[in-house]
Amino acid sequence: MPTPVAVKLDEDGHSRMKVLAEARDRSPHWMMREAIAQYVEREEKREAFRQDGIRAWNAYQETGLHVTHAEADAWLAQLAAGHDQKPPECHN
Repeated sequence: MPTPVAVKLDEDGHSRMKVLAEARDRSPHWMMREAIAQYVEREEKREAFRQDGIRAWNAYQETGLHVTHAEADAWLAQLAAGHDQKPPECHN
């Protein structure tokens, strides 16, 4: 069930929201809900990416396994050229 919350906008922001909502044939309420939903989704993806980086760094700290920049670059160049390649093997 939706939970009501108050969002305070300055006069300019509120006016801009109303104009845009009218242009899109939507209500300002719909526009704000959509904006919040898109923001939350984008930030969740950004946080997941950040957490992946932290996990990768922690794994490297524990094991020392890695690929060099040159190895990764060569692999990516092959992919970009249309050659499906397995990623390089991690090593110490």
